[in-house]
Amino acid sequence: MGLNDPTARPEIDHLIRRLTSDGEKTIDFFRGLPPEAWELQVYTTGGQWTVRMVLAHFVFAERALKRLMADVAAGGKGAPRDLDIDRFNEAEAAPFRTTPPSELLDGFREARAATVRLAAGLDLPDLSRPGYHPWFGDVELGEMLRLVYRHNMIHLRDIRVAVDTGAPVAHRDLTPPSKAP
Repeated sequence: MGLNDPTARPEIDHLIRRLTSDGEKTIDFFRGLPPEAWELQVYTTGGQWTVRMVLAHFVFAERALKRLMADVAAGGKGAPRDLDIDRFNEAEAAPFRTTPPSELLDGFREARAATVRLAAGLDLPDLSRPGYHPWFGDVELGEMLRLVYRHNMIHLRDIRVAVDTGAPVAHRDLTPPSKAP
């Protein structure tokens, strides 16, 4: 697949580098937190997620997105159109409330490695395959891959604010224009 098309390598290699770099930066960020930060509440809404829960979100969301992207790469349609992403996130987060940070970091590392392997197996035409993303709607596979690291960047910014101020932040409404009321 991906290795057979040399014209695909620059764009795909760029995605691989970004996913790898973001994964390493994310792990370094969480490893650098003081122990008391793990139970700090990050958001004022929803499940009032702690720093630990946001890292858990990275783990289960990346695993789910990797499955979704593999489906799109194979010609599938992506996520079910009726998927309630907020309900999904709350349900998936619940079991992780007491998971040790070291286990979450291992889970994130494994999930990111699987996403990188998926990207490495793609050809350039695969990046244009359309699929349904539960937050951003109909997008191409290449954009889904970029959204993986952008998603984490948004949450990490919010964690930094919560840690720096000692107070949770209001979750910004980042509803894509296509889904705005």
